[in-house]
This record gives sequence, structure tokens and C-alpha cells, in this order.
Amino acid sequence: MNDTLTKQQTVARKIADLSQMSMAELWPLWDRYFPRRPQYPNRTHVESRITYKLQEEAFGGLSRETRKRLEAIGALHSKIKLRARPREFHFAPGTVILREWGEREHRVTVNAEGRFEYEGHTFKSLTAVDRHITGQHWSGPLFFGLKGGAR
Repeated sequence: MNDTLTKQQTVARKIADLSQMSMAELWPLWDRYFPRRPQYPNRTHVESRITYKLQEEAFGGLSRETRKRLEAIGALHSKIKLRARPREFHFAPGTVILREWGEREHRVTVNAEGRFEYEGHTFKSLTAVDRHITGQHWSGPLFFGLKGGAR
């Protein structure tokens, strides 16, 4: 039997098996391919993303040219305005970022892993710190005065 046909059959069987698996059985597969779980998971989304990864693993992903072309087509036809990529900030470990808000000073320290420590909690981003402080989802760099704009 042809190796390509065998590979196709194997992948097709794995994909077909996904629909018979419980969500508890799907999560280890998800965790194998993705760094974090979706905020609002639903079965259709989880299965479709795992399906793509199984096929990509077996047959290879899209070429760089194809990805760029698809992105251009999507941007051309999208009603969503494209935003500039967020500027990344790189802080030396030990950097302290201060912000006065709510009648008090908030002190955030950058740790050796590049994460942000605030009042005994560790956060992945300044936006997460901002959300913890204000209870709202706004730009962390803006809140801490690291990029233009006022609030």
C-alpha cells in the first residue's frame, strides 16, 4: 500500500476519533499543540484547531508565501481595522515601574523572567497588572505612562 495513502488514512482516523472523545480527553491534545487554552472554549473550536494541527504535523503547514497571501486577502476584505503591532517593552530585571492611581502609589517590579510582580502576585504583562489594579481592561503600558495618550 502507498505510504501517502496510509498516512492519510491514519490522520483521517485520528480526526474521526476526535468527535468521540470527551472534552476531558481533548484537553491533553490541545495542550500538546497550544501554549494556553481558549478563554471561551467550545467543542467545535477545540476540535477544528486540533484537526488542523494533526494535519499540519502529518503533511506540513502552509508555506510562508501562502500565509502572507491569505493574510493580505483577509485584510483586504475585513471590516476590522488593522491596528499597529503593539510595541514591546524590554525591561532589565529589577526595574521598578510606578503609578499613582486611586490615591495611592502602585509599585511594579520586573523579575528575572521578565514578568511583573505587584503586591505578592506575578503577572505576564503590564495590562494584566493594570486590570488587577483598576478592574478594567485597558492598555497596561498606557496606564503606566509608557506610551502616548492620557486617561
